[in-house]
Amino acid sequence: MTNYSRRDALKNLTLALGAMTVPASLWGKTNEGIPMILPEKNRHPKPAKAVTAITLGAGNRGNVYGDYAIKYPDELDIVGVAEPIKIRRKRYIKKHNIKRKNAFYTWEDVFKVPKFADAILITTPDDLHYGPCMEALKMGYDILLEKPISPSEKECRDILELSQKTGRIVAVCHVLRYAPYFIKLREIIQSGVLGKVVSMQHFEPIEHVHMAHSFVRGNWHNSVQTAPIILAKSCHDLDIMKWMLDKDCTDIQAFGSLSWFNKNNAPEGSTERCMDGCKHEVSCPYSAMKIYYRDRQRTYVFDLPEDKSKHGDTILEYLRTTNYGRCVYKMENDQPDHYTCNMLFEDDITASFNMEAFTSYHGRRTRIMGSLGDVVGDMQQFIHTDFLTGEKTEWAQQSDGHGGGDWRLVSDWIQAVSNQDKSLLTSTIEASIESHIMGFAAEISRKEKRVVPVEV
Repeated sequence: MTNYSRRDALKNLTLALGAMTVPASLWGKTNEGIPMILPEKNRHPKPAKAVTAITLGAGNRGNVYGDYAIKYPDELDIVGVAEPIKIRRKRYIKKHNIKRKNAFYTWEDVFKVPKFADAILITTPDDLHYGPCMEALKMGYDILLEKPISPSEKECRDILELSQKTGRIVAVCHVLRYAPYFIKLREIIQSGVLGKVVSMQHFEPIEHVHMAHSFVRGNWHNSVQTAPIILAKSCHDLDIMKWMLDKDCTDIQAFGSLSWFNKNNAPEGSTERCMDGCKHEVSCPYSAMKIYYRDRQRTYVFDLPEDKSKHGDTILEYLRTTNYGRCVYKMENDQPDHYTCNMLFEDDITASFNMEAFTSYHGRRTRIMGSLGDVVGDMQQFIHTDFLTGEKTEWAQQSDGHGGGDWRLVSDWIQAVSNQDKSLLTSTIEASIESHIMGFAAEISRKEKRVVPVEV
């Protein structure tokens, strides 16, 4: 890059950075109660008519994406749902005013009737992505597919092949690509102001309660039944690293194991369930009684009744009867609680990724090192330092967990479906599958203790 073009890029970068104020929803919230960040006004022209969609899976992510239709009914209309849990199905029907004939028990039931919408939102469990996605493609639906695409590399490739054969649009919910924070980081890297990018470090602190909740007790505790944690949790991170660098990963080496949440670390006197008189319950940071009953964290998984006076009894019943009440040291979990990937990208760029359970905080951290400058960020803000002048430029924005990417993804997907133009999407199936291949290679490396080439 010439001195002139670099000065120009630096000037434009400085003008583009700074504190960014973003609008937030007055009612739409994440599971942690953080208001959802709204897409910018007039970001896209309003579609000629609302895209109609059927949601398969009315849990957490089904509500996050489906709630877009409540805020922007002229753009998205949820006209059907499939959900086996009665209370979730009932609430989703009411929220979106869905006709009874369009409410189904399982995803299979949706495809037993003629096509009645433009698109399908697939927010079923990880191991139930492949079946509905293939059926939806065969019936001519466009798709918004929650990550991971599938826990199986073959199934990922099957979905890609059928989507290309049918010409249907498949957007993968790699929502970080749509977050202004990561978009700005990518712009910095691609602008050349850092000189030659030499290395990247990326860190995902899961947070200790989140780890115990989701990957020890929760739905993703067993990698065989669901998906390996590198895909279930961190395919976001592999994807965003590759996307920001805009280079292919050629080789990967991974390490990690289940070090703490196993029977070897169960303290003497511990019981199968935290509420069964465990001598360590009060002093255990992973106590189910502490997390769910006393602190009322992450209780959305219990589908609590509207009557708040009944919440306590409902929580206790779940703790008596489900995995959420069991001792974290006595589960059938196999997901690593720490994971390290070393990667080699094209142009001799080295990168490292760390996923850690044992943190008191969450939110990705990223460091990008170039020959003429570096960037340090934490999803709330980042600072660019220019080596030539020593000048520091800061960019800051509030975050909703995914940095505002959730509803921006839905907004772009609606445009793609309305215009039948997948180029309006950042996370097409073609683009998103590449980071999944990196994840599958990482698991081979971790288990076989060798460097594995990444072959997309």
